[in-house]
Order: sequence, then structure tokens, then C-alpha cells
Amino acid sequence: MPNSAINPTGISYAQAHLVEDPTRWLFVSGQIPVDEKDAVPAGFEDQCRLVWRNIEAQLNAGGMTLHDLVKVTVFLSDRRYREANYKVRHEVLRGHSPALTIIIADIYDDAWLLEIEAIAAA
Repeated sequence: MPNSAINPTGISYAQAHLVEDPTRWLFVSGQIPVDEKDAVPAGFEDQCRLVWRNIEAQLNAGGMTLHDLVKVTVFLSDRRYREANYKVRHEVLRGHSPALTIIIADIYDDAWLLEIEAIAAA
């Protein structure tokens, strides 16, 4: 299935993402920084990496990978996490550029510094 970034920014997202004739869509609910033991890491980068691992687990369960992501929405608890969020996202996506929206929001649990939802197509 053709899947391509339109006007990629070079910083791990694109202005748009074109998907032609997908046969499967996967909508990933907001993933939070909670591990299998209900633990929440203290620092932002550790929380961010955990959220991306949780997203990857959902993608894998649906027979997809990070490369199948076409839209990502990141909810940050504070704008001071923008740079760290970019750094981790760039490491995780390794050049893949889905469409992206970042929203500064009051997160459901005070311990969570971010939440990420995603859409994938294959």
C-alpha cells in the first residue's frame, strides 16, 4: 500500500500523510505512561519512551509497525516538554513522518506528563 509523507518537515512529522488504498486501519486510543506493573516513571523522557513502547505494542498486536503510522496526536501536560518530546519522537520514528498535532492539555492523571493517540493504515 502506498503510504507517503507530504511536505515532510525533517523533524519527524509531515504537513500531511497520503495513504492510497489501505486495506486495514488501526485507531490507537490514547496511550499513557503506565507500565504492566502500573508504575509511572518520574521523568518526562522515560514517560515518553514508555508511551511510544505502548503504542508500538498496540501496533504490533494489529500486525503493524511504527512505519504504518499516518497520524499522531500528542497531549503534553506542559509546553516545557516540547523539546524533550521532539527528541524522543525523532529517536523512535527514525525518519518516519506521520501527520502530527501537539496539544497542551490538562492530563487525566497528575502523574502523567503526556498521552499519545495514533492512527495507522496498512
